[in-house]
Amino acid sequence: MAKAKVGSAGIEYISGAMTRPKKLNGHNHGNYLVMTHRVAETTNPNCQRIYSWDADRYARSSALSQTEKANRIRFKTVAAAVAARRQDLSRMTTDQENFLAQREQPNGKKTMKSYLWKLEAETYDAAHPNG
Repeated sequence: MAKAKVGSAGIEYISGAMTRPKKLNGHNHGNYLVMTHRVAETTNPNCQRIYSWDADRYARSSALSQTEKANRIRFKTVAAAVAARRQDLSRMTTDQENFLAQREQPNGKKTMKSYLWKLEAETYDAAHPNG
């Protein structure tokens, strides 16, 4: 989704995806239309760019590797474990106490969600040492 800034003279800039192709009946219709707005300091007055790409711009050209498949399985498993753990009332108090205890440590996680992801990822990695 694109973000736009509107001023008194109208649209000052637009940044992001203006349109994306729609997939209907197995076919892509349309193309990508992306606008960027440069915010870095420069002497060039042209800070707005627009790009158009074909609908298959982001289509994968190769099959998934074993590592990618393993990473996807790991992500899906850990995400499900985090979701279940967030709803587990028997562990909630202990998790909250442990989270608060580690939060101010040098490598402590700053949000409860990231803390639970760390715990569940470590549990998954311990159960699957070869990847």
